Amino acid sequence: MVMYSKGRAEAFEVLLNRHERGIYNFILRSCGNPAKAEDMTQDVFLKVIRSAPKYKQTAKFTTWLYTIARNRCIDHARKHGKVRHVSLDRSLSGDNQDDDRTFLNNLADADADAGNVSVIRKDFRRRLKQALDALPEDQREVFILREVSGLKFREIAEVVGVGENTVKSRMRYALEALRGHMEEFRGYSFDRDEERELGGAP
Repeated sequence: MVMYSKGRAEAFEVLLNRHERGIYNFILRSCGNPAKAEDMTQDVFLKVIRSAPKYKQTAKFTTWLYTIARNRCIDHARKHGKVRHVSLDRSLSGDNQDDDRTFLNNLADADADAGNVSVIRKDFRRRLKQALDALPEDQREVFILREVSGLKFREIAEVVGVGENTVKSRMRYALEALRGHMEEFRGYSFDRDEERELGGAP
């Protein structure tokens, strides 16, 4: 961003290639409409272009970018009301900041041929989506920023304007709620090697 703000036009293409998909995914999980998410993503990057001349490297660019995206989502929600929509095609991990394992790692691969596993997996995904949609907005926001966008807790804290401990607390409550909703699936192993149990510790 510093190079783009200094007139290096090609630097913007690098930023776009690096961050456009993540911003789109974040906005989509907020507004729930793919076409609207595309428009709002364009709005975010237009804001980046307009803000380039006065950009100062006082915060990490990713944090600054997601703050713009979050504000755009808030504006949309105020005008159109809240729309809860969470895709389960992204990561849904535990609350360990450095742990890459996810809830969905426990599901059988798409090409698995076990019919019973396929049925249970489908029911699991449906129930998990319902549980995510039922989360309080502040917990859901932290969950999406962490699990969909891959931000670290300190970055999320800067984006939402609260302390890092508050972010971790919201994430912890979100995960506790999810585990409570999914308790009936505990003990059923979905992964191919049956090495871990769904909902158990990573």
